[in-house]
Amino acid sequence: QLQASGGGLVQTGGSLRLPCVASEISLKTYYVTWFRQVPGKEREAVICIESVGSRTYSADSVNGRFTASRDDARNTVYLQMDNLKVEDTAIYYCAARFELQTEYNYWGQGTLVTVSS
Repeated sequence: QLQASGGGLVQTGGSLRLPCVASEISLKTYYVTWFRQVPGKEREAVICIESVGSRTYSADSVNGRFTASRDDARNTVYLQMDNLKVEDTAIYYCAARFELQTEYNYWGQGTLVTVSS
């Protein structure tokens, strides 16, 4: 019920926006986190957005470069990535859970972002 897309190849310093589109659920009632993973490495939480108030929290590695936002009319959460670096290359996933639980209810299938120097 979550679909992440928008990945691709971009040069260092470029930007991408990844949408996470929900179906069959109302995404505005969920806490949404964007994760990324490089093969052979642990999955990293990049940024999350609260269900109420849409406050966001980002990892130090992307702070000031990545933002998350909601479009409730489109049932979508966006990850805006600016000033991309080679080390941002990864598969990006979105996931949704209820605010007061720790386990994620839904995961998107992942979209590959490749940043070239």
